[in-house]
Amino acid sequence: MNTTAMGRLTATLARRALPSRSTPVYGRVRRALCSGATLDGELEAAAAVCEVVFSGAGSLDEVGGRLDRLGVSVSPALVGRVIDSCGEMGVGGGSGRRLLRFLEWCRSKNPGALDDEALDRAIGVLARVGDLTAMRIAVGDAQKDGRRMAPETFTTVAEALVKAGKEDEAVRLFRGLERQRLLPQPGVGGDGVWSSSLAMVQALCKRGHAREAQGVVWHHKRELSAEPMVSIVQRCLLHGWCVHGNAKEARRVLDDMKSSGVPLGLPSFNDFLHCLCHRNLRFNPSALVPEAMDVFAEMRSYGVTPAASSFNILLSCLGRARRVKEAYRILYLMREEKSGCSPDWVSYYLVVRVLYLTGRIIRGKRLVDAMLESGVPPTAKFFHGLIGVLCGTEQLDHALDMFKLMKRCELVDTQIYDLLIEKLCRNGRFEVGRELWDDATKSGLVLGCSEDLLDPLKTDVFRPASTAQRLSPQKYKCLVQKKKITAVGSKKDAAIAASRKK
Repeated sequence: MNTTAMGRLTATLARRALPSRSTPVYGRVRRALCSGATLDGELEAAAAVCEVVFSGAGSLDEVGGRLDRLGVSVSPALVGRVIDSCGEMGVGGGSGRRLLRFLEWCRSKNPGALDDEALDRAIGVLARVGDLTAMRIAVGDAQKDGRRMAPETFTTVAEALVKAGKEDEAVRLFRGLERQRLLPQPGVGGDGVWSSSLAMVQALCKRGHAREAQGVVWHHKRELSAEPMVSIVQRCLLHGWCVHGNAKEARRVLDDMKSSGVPLGLPSFNDFLHCLCHRNLRFNPSALVPEAMDVFAEMRSYGVTPAASSFNILLSCLGRARRVKEAYRILYLMREEKSGCSPDWVSYYLVVRVLYLTGRIIRGKRLVDAMLESGVPPTAKFFHGLIGVLCGTEQLDHALDMFKLMKRCELVDTQIYDLLIEKLCRNGRFEVGRELWDDATKSGLVLGCSEDLLDPLKTDVFRPASTAQRLSPQKYKCLVQKKKITAVGSKKDAAIAASRKK
């Protein structure tokens, strides 16, 4: 390895591979830097080891031989630095198994440098970077050696498996550790009471696997039947059924919580409202407002005041169903403070967005002006979404008006310039695009789009094949009916052709 490459790798390792401030190794490294100790040699040795472990060159069997040729001394600091560099860089593509081979090599050279804490941290790093194969190997070795994982590591491993769609494997791992009596011991941590079964339930419910979580709860009733475990488990199950989309089971859990006296808060009701609204969005959009209002009344009777986030769930579903009048009426109730809370910028955004999508541009602009007059502060995301909708519906003049309003609020950034310049130039409005380019350059912004967009000879201008025509309701229904008949006919032809082949 030449001097320049070694220097770059050493600098990268110094920036990224050093342990975090919360670890004891960081304190030792910082004291060495301040005292002028010879840290360069240690960093160069660690950089060389990382080059062998994470470069991907050579087979797994060659890793040990290449590490032997380096002649470095194995120490707990070196092992921790290499493990942390794996987590910081997020390496993948088989590098996790090379890290395991490095740990085996360290154990053969200096068994004292590789303690249970380092192996436990390596399992957590492999779970976070998503190398499930290497993680399974490390967990299997830990089970064979009879080592007990730390609570944080077990939680990370369970969440990684569930996130990857391996919830059955996560439950099998939990049961296997339970049979071998290797589950982390329950206790009280920084976040409150912790137990392995509770961590398993939370990991499953976070991804909507409430049925599997109920099985874990049933097998550990004695452990999870005391407070505050009961309240946490019930809230997790409610969240799990809501993520799964089963409103019937979510209602059952909610009623059980109310009958057993479990305290309910705004997040629990919002989870149930989200599940209920999305079910009605799919099967019965007409019931969106009535059933949501029933939930709001239930919240108030229980002593929980609906917040703007609760109404935003309903407004989002109404916008997706294009129920403009109902969405506008809900926002009106919020503005008049008849609903018990005031709207935020998300509430206005959801209603203005559906107004723009349905062609009610002027009404939407008036609503934006009313929002600013009422003192609700907008955000850059508010303008990004609305300008994107206007550009997508080919309302470029109104998008430029919204951009001017965004400039008055001092929320302009490079993303909105890139969007407008490309859209204007693709539609043949190069002069306006040049004005925006010059304005961004004067403001000192570095744009992501290319200046070639401003050249008519290099940019393809979008030209519609036919002029847009506004259809009457009768013609629109006839066109939709014709398309349905054509689709049914094509399906029948395909079925007849398939039967003839048989």
